[in-house]
Amino acid sequence: MGALPKRKKSKSRHDQRLSHNAVKPPALVECPQCHTLKLPHHVCPTCGTYNGREVVKIKEAKKPAA
Repeated sequence: MGALPKRKKSKSRHDQRLSHNAVKPPALVECPQCHTLKLPHHVCPTCGTYNGREVVKIKEAKKPAA
């Protein structure tokens, strides 16, 4: 038989261990070109720019979600 715990872990210890598993909202930054929210260090899905230059051609301009 495998190793078994000597004592029961309390609810407090269990909950403290799981306290870092909370779901956090994604960090968003404003695009300097079109001023819509985007993920940091990603190409803007609205205008297709990254670091001040166009890297992806956007066929049709999306309307910003207000």
